[in-house]
Amino acid sequence: MDIPYSIIYSNRKTINIIVERDRKVVVRAPLNTSEDFIKKEIQKRKRLLLEKVGHHQKYPAETQTKEFVSGESLMYLGKNYKLYVVDEPIEGVSFDSKFFICKTNQSEARVLFREWYKKAAERIIIPKVKILATQLGISYNSITILDLKYRWGSCTPKDNLHFNWRLIKAPMNVIEYIIIHELTHIYETNHTPEFWTRVSVQQPGYEKAKAWLKENGELVERDF
Repeated sequence: MDIPYSIIYSNRKTINIIVERDRKVVVRAPLNTSEDFIKKEIQKRKRLLLEKVGHHQKYPAETQTKEFVSGESLMYLGKNYKLYVVDEPIEGVSFDSKFFICKTNQSEARVLFREWYKKAAERIIIPKVKILATQLGISYNSITILDLKYRWGSCTPKDNLHFNWRLIKAPMNVIEYIIIHELTHIYETNHTPEFWTRVSVQQPGYEKAKAWLKENGELVERDF
């Protein structure tokens, strides 16, 4: 069975093969790497790649979409908070240990909540990246909060950092783990022993955050 894959060439020094959350195999390779060499590397890792491609967690389960009625709960920073639809005029979404929207805006709740989560992600994640980058002594080019459907974060060859706005639903230690993970990729593009050593030095309990995301990632990535 052949494994379809796409190739991204850059100035990196080593080849890296990953399976994205949508089951697509992506090869990141140095410039001028021959496709014959890449095919051989794919073949070497064929069994492991097929296991990852077939893993059930690569696909979010079909779930009932939110109706945005009073009593429903929405996740924010690792906790579930109740939603209240009220008669009082509220612009957009209001949050104070509970979520509030105005009844007249209920039909637009899906859009309003996406906007609220994205702004919350920008407000919380971007400053945290700056703090952790300073602690790690790492320089980056830019930070952007995006609608990444199958990744929590990414670091480009030009050291641009991208983070999924849905990550704001996860606990703070999980957010910090993803940030540290992507910042460490500026040092080391592959998940080498050195990579994980650097991550563990900055976040000694990163395994718990990684395990939480593996167990609850499907809940975080649900888009209402």
